[in-house]
Amino acid sequence: MTSNNTNTKTADLKSYGSGSYLASDVTVLLDIVDKDAVADVPVSQKEALIQSGQRHYSDMLTLEDAPTAMHERLYHQALEQGTNRTAADIANLAYTLQGTFEQTVNTENPLVLVSLVRAGLPIGVLLQRALADTDSHYALPSVHYGISIIRDRGLDSVALALILKLHPNSPIVFVDGWTGKGAIYQELSRSLEVFSNPSHSNFANIFHQGKGVIPLLTLADPAGVAWLAASEEDWLIPSGLLNSTVSGLISRSLYTEPQSGLHRSVFYDNLVASDHSLAFVDQIDAARRTLTNSLKYLSLYKQPRYQTADLIDTLAADYAIDNRNRIKPTIAEATRAILRRDPERILLATADHPDTILLRHLCAQRDIAISVLGDKILPYQAITLIKQRTKDS
Repeated sequence: MTSNNTNTKTADLKSYGSGSYLASDVTVLLDIVDKDAVADVPVSQKEALIQSGQRHYSDMLTLEDAPTAMHERLYHQALEQGTNRTAADIANLAYTLQGTFEQTVNTENPLVLVSLVRAGLPIGVLLQRALADTDSHYALPSVHYGISIIRDRGLDSVALALILKLHPNSPIVFVDGWTGKGAIYQELSRSLEVFSNPSHSNFANIFHQGKGVIPLLTLADPAGVAWLAASEEDWLIPSGLLNSTVSGLISRSLYTEPQSGLHRSVFYDNLVASDHSLAFVDQIDAARRTLTNSLKYLSLYKQPRYQTADLIDTLAADYAIDNRNRIKPTIAEATRAILRRDPERILLATADHPDTILLRHLCAQRDIAISVLGDKILPYQAITLIKQRTKDS
């Protein structure tokens, strides 16, 4: 019976890929479309369309270029600097998941890791590998999927329905890389509201930690919204410095109406030579296997603390920003915003923090103003403010 069930599930998933990861690492539930079929919208034009309300950001894509030599060098520095910390964080997260779910999951009904594309993908792959490590103290049956979540438009309901069909008796944990303001947490919460009635057939798949508890796991949680996180610090997560070339060569997702199928994405086959996705997880995973420090059972939070909400409000008032989407906190988000958006100014806690070298380099390249605000922006080390292209609505 187990064999037939497994074969059915494999058959259902055979049309889906794993980006540039191994098939055993993740199944990415996205409709991969040809990049030639997607309009390549320049950043400045995209910014104007987004802010004027003419287009939603998930309807457009600025196709990625390969990282520059300097960008590559700074990524490798960050990886060297952050390998052991990332490995220890993954081990502690896996240990906590194992302690939480060992009585309720098994090979028939494994823990389902659902990574939010894209920042969640490298973290989810690392967790999947850690939980599969039978030589560890935290082995646990698990499967891993990647699905899209889009601000203002929610989680891909078609992808989630497919997962629930395949794993009707499994708990689901959503995985992201970090939290900034907590916007994705709120999007996730809204998307999962449909399951919140205890009489819903999938209530236990989602709300296994209690009614209203959103099972979001992140590597770093400065915003204080995750159910489980390795830390609440804003630090230089190596995978936060690159885009597709550390996320399985998958583009940011594009919205699709549920009746038309899965959210779409582009696979950057032209960036294969620059891809670090497998090398990144291989290096962190190898470091995890050689760790000697004792494991920590991490805190679990039933409700978000929103510990930076007042800070975001203050910054919005100080810089006359009505649209909070123009505020991009955390080193990772601030860096990605410089690479993908049209920034007006970067706010730093300190002028020469080693974790913001790439940010400062990019600012110098593009002549972007930097303001050093000290403790005022902690726990964030960096925040990018997006340029106002039109009057905020």
